[in-house]
Amino acid sequence: MGPDITAFFDDATNTISYIVRDPNGSSCAIIDSVLDFDFASGRTDTRSADKLVNFVRDNNLDVQWLLESHVHADHLSAAPYIQMKVGGKIGIGSRITDVQETFGKIFNEGTEFQRDGSQFDELFVEGDTFHIGQLRGDVLHTPGHTPACMTYVIEDAAFVGDTLFMPDFGTARCDFPGGSSEKLFSSIQKILALPDATRIFVGHDYKAPGRENYAWETTVGEQKNKNIHIKVGKSIDEFVKLRDERDATLSMPKLIVPSLQVNMRAGNMPKPDEQGDVFIKVPINKM
Repeated sequence: MGPDITAFFDDATNTISYIVRDPNGSSCAIIDSVLDFDFASGRTDTRSADKLVNFVRDNNLDVQWLLESHVHADHLSAAPYIQMKVGGKIGIGSRITDVQETFGKIFNEGTEFQRDGSQFDELFVEGDTFHIGQLRGDVLHTPGHTPACMTYVIEDAAFVGDTLFMPDFGTARCDFPGGSSEKLFSSIQKILALPDATRIFVGHDYKAPGRENYAWETTVGEQKNKNIHIKVGKSIDEFVKLRDERDATLSMPKLIVPSLQVNMRAGNMPKPDEQGDVFIKVPINKM
């Protein structure tokens, strides 16, 4: 029994959010939601999140989980907004505490910013299970892109976040603080050890050269045979060299500064000042 999966592509950030539904009931989970943010004006918008909320309401679904694959650096999470509208528990990997410690220092958050993951409702570790109605979810810790990256295996479907992209695009970057190409290689082996028919749903797609359409669903078998960075036969030394050299050419995501500050707070904005105004910090020469 596999889940019913509906994908929502966000053009501004190339993010794919998913609603994962128990086909034998109304229970569902939402994975990697997006809060629209215009950095130039500092304005937020809920258009992308409202597509998820409206789908839930139109189909009379019961949201049990709002799952984050990791602390995203390229978009803001809409989990608190969606939770307010339709419920659900916000979950992420337990190593969020490492991310909070690292970026708490970079953004000079002080002692009032809790670095224990308490902003989230559930902190998952390797081997944990959860349920969406009758569907079982299993948790894999798949660090490398970030220390807290998780893969959620829900029956025959694996939601890999940024760990893997479509086979013709490769794998995630590893040059953020706490990232590691060696760890990413090992993490991907866990995913590739799943049955070949396992459906893989990626967190982003940027259309590889020569491909006309966006795509987000593949399989373990296709990744093993076709992934341009890490298909079967690629050694860890070859992968690390390729990944590190490629990462050295990449610029920072345009929304990394607001995304990290918001997402390490489970999608909540920094604490307002005495007048009720919210501010995002921009560290100079730190990133």
